[in-house]
Amino acid sequence: MVIKVFLASSSGSTAIKKKQQDVVGFLEALKVDYTQLDIACNEENRMWMRQNVPEEKKPANGIPLPPQIFNENGYCGDYETFFDAKEDNMVYAFLGLPPPPGSKEVPVDERNGDAHGDEEQAADEEEEGEGGEEEEEEVAEGETANDEATEGETAGDEAPAEEDQAVEETDEVTEDTQAQAEEEEEQEEEDLQSEEEEELRQLEEEEEAEVQEEEETE
Repeated sequence: MVIKVFLASSSGSTAIKKKQQDVVGFLEALKVDYTQLDIACNEENRMWMRQNVPEEKKPANGIPLPPQIFNENGYCGDYETFFDAKEDNMVYAFLGLPPPPGSKEVPVDERNGDAHGDEEQAADEEEEGEGGEEEEEEVAEGETANDEATEGETAGDEAPAEEDQAVEETDEVTEDTQAQAEEEEEQEEEDLQSEEEEELRQLEEEEEAEVQEEEETE
């Protein structure tokens, strides 16, 4: 089984270059055998990649961007799915390869078995928890009666205005921070989208130039 990584060697997009380097560097670190296939200089590679990426995995414009990863003719995924697999320590499963001896990655079959065991353990804990909840409810009822008596004694007390103001200011700071983070994330997505659009435009211009040269030659 050969892992195929489709790349664009002459990509003008910094984001795409970084993704390609990330994939290649990680595969080399794992000592996984792979082959780089350039779609910028080889039209056959480009057409094969586009035809073999599943339709549901293609972007809205129908043109998948590199890097794209295959195991022989089987599609593994793009950079985003590769990154998710790396974060979950599931790269070998993502590539369709058995993890080597000593690897921290748990095979899929064993992982499913562990999940089943975890479900049984969770069910046992839930049953034990139900018995303890009844005792907690009885204690809670006694505490509630004491709390009601205490509330009757302190009903006339009011919280200082300064504490209310401090809480309001904290809420405002939290909302401002969240809004700023959302704006930064939207800006990053727009920048990446612009870079990908530029890459597509360059690829389309190259294709048009090649077609024009063939027509002139004929």
